[in-house]
Amino acid sequence: MRMAVTKVLAIVLAGGEGNRLMPLTTDRAKPAVPFAGGYRLIDFALSNLVNSGYRQVVVLTQYKSHSLDRHISETWRMSNLLGNYVASVPAQQRVGKSWFLGSANAIYQSLNLIHDAQPDYVVVVGADHVYRMDFSQMVDAHIASGLPVTVAGVRQPLELAPSFGVIESDPADPAKIAAFVEKPASTAGLAEDPSQFLASMGNYVFNTEDLLQALEHDAERLDTKHDMGGDIIPYFVERGEAGVYDFNHNDIPGATERDRYYWRDVGTLDSYFDAQMDLISPLPVFNLYNLEWPIYTRQSISPPAKLVRGESFPGTAEDSIVSNGVVISGGTVTGSVLGHDVFVAEGAVVEDSVLMDKVSIGPGAVVRKAILDKNVRVPAGATIGVDPAQDAAQGFKVTESGITVLTKGQLVPEAATPAGGSTATDATVGGSPEVGAGVESAPELQSDTSQ
Repeated sequence: MRMAVTKVLAIVLAGGEGNRLMPLTTDRAKPAVPFAGGYRLIDFALSNLVNSGYRQVVVLTQYKSHSLDRHISETWRMSNLLGNYVASVPAQQRVGKSWFLGSANAIYQSLNLIHDAQPDYVVVVGADHVYRMDFSQMVDAHIASGLPVTVAGVRQPLELAPSFGVIESDPADPAKIAAFVEKPASTAGLAEDPSQFLASMGNYVFNTEDLLQALEHDAERLDTKHDMGGDIIPYFVERGEAGVYDFNHNDIPGATERDRYYWRDVGTLDSYFDAQMDLISPLPVFNLYNLEWPIYTRQSISPPAKLVRGESFPGTAEDSIVSNGVVISGGTVTGSVLGHDVFVAEGAVVEDSVLMDKVSIGPGAVVRKAILDKNVRVPAGATIGVDPAQDAAQGFKVTESGITVLTKGQLVPEAATPAGGSTATDATVGGSPEVGAGVESAPELQSDTSQ
């Protein structure tokens, strides 16, 4: 006898504004922010879903979504012969004249998608976390629980409780949620490890009918922010109907003990920077090279990366990610992540930094502990990240931890030239390279509408 197929619809919440990632979100939605050279943040959520076997996926977008919509349409194309799709769905004011009022309202205003797909279960995930997860294992656990909703929880150090939605398990039944508290000052540790607590990953599995009822109830209330974590999940918790799925129970093919439980919320500039630095060690905390659970993205048409000798210096890169199209012509790159078509000129130094597509570093320039968005050109001899006070005075964003951040195409002033004629960075780079020296010269910027 043929078994009935369980139908699952996946909804990716990708409409957030991403204020804490400014200025990287000045021109793009947070899930469209580039990451690890050639990826976008949303690629991790979408890769996890399709690798889990869920290939009916809708992405709800709202804020500055052009580059996100374009990335999805150009990258996430699947044959619809078997009903597979990844569809970007903008806010449409289908219910009333307001835009999305919160993550729950985004789904409520898109109920037609659920009615069309008629799934048995709905998987709801965020679009801006870096991790690997097999959602089919979570769905299986949800079905076995018999509860209306299951919330994924990831173990975090106790001191981070004020930064997350905290899941407190029922002592009598650890698989059920006793309380769901948003960013409490403190919380109790886990019974098996008092130094940790369970933080909500922003990933949920719902029985379809129960989700529809909860969204209808939320839409009728006046005392709600229409938020999935702040309103919908507490609604089920108060009724004793919410379960928890411990991320530690998720088993990913090809995972190592070092990166098996990796999960990062990259919602701030510091966490975004730190997550990039997690990728570049010889034994990385998060391994991009697990081919048994690949992370998919749009393939670049740029030529291979090239490291070449300049007039006076070799081109070198150590402990770094170097994407297609990168040319390091007599420059030095250490502990950094370079996106497509980056150019590093003669005598230039790039250390502990993130450079996005088509960034150009001029001869003798120095970039340290910085994030440079697309199309930034650093003139010969200029410095970024060397003197945070100088960076701030030039109009660059500097975080409290000392990371200098430049937005797309932001202008960098020409370096001051002392009376002797040499630039201020000559001593740093070991010589006085002439502008234009080296085997390669920086390519002219072409128009870039990908954001």
